[in-house]
Amino acid sequence: MEEVRRRAQSLLSSSGSSQGVRADVQMMASVALPLSEKYRHFPAEVMLKENATGGSREEVLDSLSRLLKALSILEKYGCNLTCPARPRYWRSVKHNNPVFRNTVDAIKGGRRVLYLYGYTNQQIDGLSFPDDISEPDTEQVAAVTLEVMTLRTEVDMIIKGTHPHLEHFQDIIPFVVPQSPQNVLVSDAVAFSPKEEQQENKHAPPPPPPPPPPKPTPTPRLTQESKPAAAPVPPAAATACKLCGGPSTLFCLSCDDPHFCDACDALFHCHPSRVNHKRDKLQKTKPETCSICGISAVQSHCSTCVQRLCLKCDRLFHSHPDRKGHSRTSVTPAKTSSPSLSPWECSCCTTVNEMRAVLCTTCERPRLATLASSSQDGPQSVPTSSNTEWQCKSCTVVNQGSSILCEVCERPRLATRPPVTPVLSSPRPLSDSATKWTCQFCTYVNAKPSSVCEMCSLSSKDSAGVSLPQSLQQTPYSTKDKPQPGVRPQPKPRMTLELKRQKSLREDGLMLIQYIREAEKQGVSPEEVCAALCTCGGSNPCDWLASELPHLLDEICAMAASVQLSYNMGGTQPAAESDGGELSAAGEGVKLSRAEAKLAWLAAGGDTDRAVQQLLRDRRVKMKELHSLGFVDVAQCEEALRQSGGEVKGALSLLQRPLLEQFHQRIWTVDQPEPPIDPKHPDKQRMCRRLLALYNLPSWGRCELVLSLLQEPDINYTLEDVVQAVKESPDKEFIKRLLNNECPCCLSIFPRSKMQSLTSCQCSVCHECFGQHFTIAVRDKHIRDMVCLACGEPDINDPELLDSYFSTLDIQLRDCLETEVYELFHKKLTEHALMKDPKFLWCCHCTSGFINDGNQLKVTCPSCRKSFCAQCKKPWEPQHQDVTCEQFQQWKRENDPEYQRQGLAGYLRDNGITCPDCGFQYALAKGGCMHFSCSQCRYQFCSGCNNPYHKTVCRMEQCSYAGLHAHHPRDCLFYLRDWEPKRLQELLQKGGMDFNTDPSNDAPAEACGVIEQKDDDGQQVDSPCGLQTQPGQAGLCEKHYKEYLVSLINNHSLDPAQLYDAHELIRACERYQVDTQRGGGEDDDAYHARLLKNLMEVPLGEKVPRNK
Repeated sequence: MEEVRRRAQSLLSSSGSSQGVRADVQMMASVALPLSEKYRHFPAEVMLKENATGGSREEVLDSLSRLLKALSILEKYGCNLTCPARPRYWRSVKHNNPVFRNTVDAIKGGRRVLYLYGYTNQQIDGLSFPDDISEPDTEQVAAVTLEVMTLRTEVDMIIKGTHPHLEHFQDIIPFVVPQSPQNVLVSDAVAFSPKEEQQENKHAPPPPPPPPPPKPTPTPRLTQESKPAAAPVPPAAATACKLCGGPSTLFCLSCDDPHFCDACDALFHCHPSRVNHKRDKLQKTKPETCSICGISAVQSHCSTCVQRLCLKCDRLFHSHPDRKGHSRTSVTPAKTSSPSLSPWECSCCTTVNEMRAVLCTTCERPRLATLASSSQDGPQSVPTSSNTEWQCKSCTVVNQGSSILCEVCERPRLATRPPVTPVLSSPRPLSDSATKWTCQFCTYVNAKPSSVCEMCSLSSKDSAGVSLPQSLQQTPYSTKDKPQPGVRPQPKPRMTLELKRQKSLREDGLMLIQYIREAEKQGVSPEEVCAALCTCGGSNPCDWLASELPHLLDEICAMAASVQLSYNMGGTQPAAESDGGELSAAGEGVKLSRAEAKLAWLAAGGDTDRAVQQLLRDRRVKMKELHSLGFVDVAQCEEALRQSGGEVKGALSLLQRPLLEQFHQRIWTVDQPEPPIDPKHPDKQRMCRRLLALYNLPSWGRCELVLSLLQEPDINYTLEDVVQAVKESPDKEFIKRLLNNECPCCLSIFPRSKMQSLTSCQCSVCHECFGQHFTIAVRDKHIRDMVCLACGEPDINDPELLDSYFSTLDIQLRDCLETEVYELFHKKLTEHALMKDPKFLWCCHCTSGFINDGNQLKVTCPSCRKSFCAQCKKPWEPQHQDVTCEQFQQWKRENDPEYQRQGLAGYLRDNGITCPDCGFQYALAKGGCMHFSCSQCRYQFCSGCNNPYHKTVCRMEQCSYAGLHAHHPRDCLFYLRDWEPKRLQELLQKGGMDFNTDPSNDAPAEACGVIEQKDDDGQQVDSPCGLQTQPGQAGLCEKHYKEYLVSLINNHSLDPAQLYDAHELIRACERYQVDTQRGGGEDDDAYHARLLKNLMEVPLGEKVPRNK
């Protein structure tokens, strides 16, 4: 692990290329080490816990995907710092970058990694390196970046489910990593119930002294055959925590008492003096399971059949007559320090339950219940099955078998009946105490003598004798009350009444719950349902509320108005208004609203008479409150309350509106608009007060700063821009830099808040230019043209960089493009992804592409319906059937008159240019310029060797050129086009190859007819070459004849180094990193021969077109 870490860190710090350390990162991510040992520079475990949030597996995976994207951006920041050619603005990270806000700043711990990179200086608009640091610490940055790449790889494997060691994440990431029970020690012991253990201890001899503790071993399971290992490891978790006394899980080598649990370890070792203590997790062993079921722990060992079985399997296996005489010994599993973390077996039904289960899944008994405790209540307290109904011993309600608590009194299923305190006699008259008695079942004190309780309707004959009235107390048993032998006692009739009552209560409760749930879907509160049940008369309360409630509310309003009117006409004052005050004048009715009537009706519980009284009482309180505020007009107050639905605040607003009308007209009149803020106004304090009121500036000094900036000469920014900049910083010079930013496209000055930049560069352009540039690029250009309009970055020939760029560009274009343009952008992205499919083909007749699922050579374009060969991409002819492409091409050269008439021009056309990225073929000669741009995918490459052209610094370590360039092999047309035809013919003759020097009979002899791509007023057009042909060059111009000869050289892989002179040989060795140092006493011939030998060991171009 350390060797791989050092090698990858050294390579990353020197090159800055993440591609070269991918294999090492994958190896480090797959190493089975805890996160605290694998990650040394930043707490990866804390970052995972903070960001892996959610209540379900889908939410956790979504949060991990966001973390994965942020780690990719952090990896890019680190690689940019370690790269020898760092970006221009590497010293700062801007917070206004939308990609930074949506990725790194959206996770917890992202800025902590930037701080480790060196971005320790906090700025107003972001983070930056300190001013006294001129270069980043590449060793530190490479170490942190390597751990970021490792964590990103592990998170990616966790999301895909391919991580080889998920057990290190089971306590960190919920839902994604399956939880497994803790390992426990296995020893020869037998588990007994408490009663059986007491019986065994009575007859068993005193136990021997405990053996010495076993030596720690590195194996996870302790067996009798295992031997102690020599290597020291942390001891097993057999001791208590140093602080809390609970089971220990960690072992600290630096402390006196080294055992801690997880919680105490986090508190104890957070002190600065103990932060660097080395702690190890205590090893735990897995229990030995039964050899038959493989689930339960071993409790019996049979020496006859050599089987280690659990108790249940032992009973079944040895119940066979042939195995009853086997000799078996009991083994007791050792008690673990944390029994709650392992599966447990029910003492009643012996079902093995999960470690999280509180009740048994079969018999629903508590986890700690034993056979002894369960049998104390008699056989009636034990349910026969999980579906058997049970009767509560407290309130006698019969509950369903699946319920744990009583539905009425909410007491547990196994709880006993609480004692009933008898009613003590008081010094009251005997006649009064003799008539009262307490019910045994519901503890209600009945005032009258009766045979049944007034509350629960149960018989009083079973109540306690001390609490019964004298008239109902029973005499002792007589002979006639004793049960006759042989006669089966009949159940008492009160049980039938009790069950009917409980059934009725249950049905009413379930019906009420159903009404409430139905009302919630319609937006009706439970209070309205309960009040409606008192009035609807057995119909559906929801339907009644929708149809009858408005009429009832109008009726309540009318009744209240009638009561108040009768009082005003000289009647008796209603009880609701006995506290004084007036509602309406004589002869006028009170004005009430439905909203007030509904509130009163709900407060009265559905009682109409009480609702009328409550409504009048509430209205009087509101009128008194309005009178106290100065509004004495009763009619206006009642009308305001009616319009506001009985709300005092709404009525107050309606009453105050006419009073404030003149003030509103004076302030907001159209003829006198609010004057703008004038920075040159003589009353400076007035302008500052208006700035504080309108723009919510933090201080008076900031307002003065705004006015001073607006008073400077030759300003071209608005008041809103200045206010926003002043809110960010109090520094005047910094604010000026924020307000004066020139757009490189339109050359206008904008504040930084109105500028936008890409993640691939540090260029900033205004929002308008940004949106127009990408709108035009999406509509009229190729998707590879969607680069920065100022610097042209990123390099579109790098596929890995291109995919990362488009993933972040999608976030920025989502808000600045129109919907139609944004959908077109996604459509082009889809087409760009389809072109990478190996079955994707370009039609040689038109510019359409499609997916070919067949295996035949002949394919038909779905757009133009023309056929061509899927392998050689030539138009399909009948002679191509059942022959290879080489055979068909040879037949065409020998038999096709048109092909023979074109001569070598047709040969160059058939062996034209093929895009190495998308596979689109061009029937063009390579021409003079070797820089070719594909019209389909915008891939830029050399037409002689198919190597890509780079606009910026490439990934090759020995290359530092930042302009447009490509790296050509020595057999590329880029170098061989400078040779004379005779020299190229000499190379072919030396290799024993034939070549043409005479033109064909029908080929034109004056002008070269090879088709090539030319630039005509900015447009790329295909036209004949037209240059004068030369004798002995097969009817071609010198440029295309050289191309013909070089194609023969490439087809036969001839090395041009054979004809290099001394100067060319040395230059080629320097170009391809071949050692050119001359040895001591070495003459020129030996020196040149050695250089030629070493140079020819360098392979020729891998992408050079050959064997066409």
